Amino acid sequence: TTTTTTTTTTRLHSTVNTDTAEEIRIKRKQELLGLLGSATKQSNNKSIVDPVLADPISKLPLKVETMGAMLAGDTSPGVKVSFTTEDGTDVFMGRTNTFYNLLEPQQQQQTSSSPSKKSNPALSLDTLRVFIPPPLRSAMATAGVLQSDDYVPMRDLFTSPSVSFAYERGWRQGFAQAGFPGADEEYDMVRKYFEDVTKDVEGSTVVDMSCATGLFTRRLAKSNDYNRVIACDYSESMLQEARRRINSDPSLQTKSSTTKLDLVRCDVAKIPMRTSSIDALHAGAAMHCWPDLDAGLGEIYRVLKPGGRYFATTFLSTYFGSLQTAEGGQTGVNRQAFQYFESVDVLRSMLVKAGFENEKVSVEVLDPACVVIKCEK
Repeated sequence: TTTTTTTTTTRLHSTVNTDTAEEIRIKRKQELLGLLGSATKQSNNKSIVDPVLADPISKLPLKVETMGAMLAGDTSPGVKVSFTTEDGTDVFMGRTNTFYNLLEPQQQQQTSSSPSKKSNPALSLDTLRVFIPPPLRSAMATAGVLQSDDYVPMRDLFTSPSVSFAYERGWRQGFAQAGFPGADEEYDMVRKYFEDVTKDVEGSTVVDMSCATGLFTRRLAKSNDYNRVIACDYSESMLQEARRRINSDPSLQTKSSTTKLDLVRCDVAKIPMRTSSIDALHAGAAMHCWPDLDAGLGEIYRVLKPGGRYFATTFLSTYFGSLQTAEGGQTGVNRQAFQYFESVDVLRSMLVKAGFENEKVSVEVLDPACVVIKCEK
C-alpha cells in the first residue's frame, strides 16, 4: 500500500510540474509571437527589425533576436531579447517580462555595474539629497559623505525603490493639491486628444514617456485603442514596479487584449526611436524631472510623425516654493530638486524652440499650479 501511494503521489506531482512548464512555454511563445508581430522582416527572412526602436545615439534601426531555446526545464516566464544595430556596433538587452534596456549598450551596462557602487553608503544618502539645504550639501560632499557631482536630484530621486513603491500609494494622489484632476480624468483628456491621430490608423504607436509605475501605461494599453504602447522611464525600479502592476492586472493578461505593450529603459534626452515613427506621446507629471529639458523636447518633436501629438502635464514653479527657498537660489541640475517653470510663456517658448509651431501649441493652467500642454507636429 505504501508503494502504491508513493507512486501515485509521484505521478500527480509530475503531472502538476508538466502542466506548469507547459503553461510557461505557451506564455513565452505568446510573448515571442507578440514581439515578432511588431517587427518587420528583412529580405533574408532570418532577422527582424523593430519598426520604432533605434539606437539612442546613432538612431540606427535595431535588429531583434531572441536568445536561447524554450526548454522544458526552463521556468523563466520571459523571453530574453537582444537588439543590435544593423552595422553590429551596439547590442542592447532585455526580457519580454521585465523591460528592454536601451539606455546604454550591453558592454557599458557591465562596466557601470561595479561592486563599489553597490557598497557605497553615500548612494543611499544621495537619494535624500534634494531635501538637504544647499550649504550643508557642499560641506557633506567635501567631507565625502555625499558624492560630489554625479547625482542629479530631479532624475535620480526616482531611481530609489522606496519612491517607486510610494508613487501610487499616496505620492501621485498628492498632486491634487496642485490642481491635477486625477488619473482617470487626466487619461480621458489624453484619450480624446490622441483619438484624431490614432483612430483607424494601422500600426498606431503611442509612447508613455517617464511612465513611472505605469499609472497611465495601463490605461493606454487596456483601452485597446492602439496597436502598440511603449512605456519608457530612466529608473529601473520604476519599470520593475510598472511591470509588477501590469502582471497583476487581469485585464492586461487576457487574450482579448490587442495592444502590444513594451517597457523600455531610456533617457528622454536620447530617445531610442526612429525619426517620425510615433503617432502620439504622453508625459504625465514629468517635464519638471528632466535634467536636459531642451534635448528632451527636441527628441519628442523628432520622433513624432508629421501631425503627431504630444500631451503633457507638469507644475508651475509656485508649487515648489518651499523647495526653492531651501535651495537658497542655487541653480543647475546638480542642485535643483526640479525644473521650475515660472510661467506659461516660458513653457511655450521651450516648446517652440523644440520645433513645434506656436499656433499648434496649447498651454493652460488648472488652478493653482497644474499645467496642461497639447502640441501637434
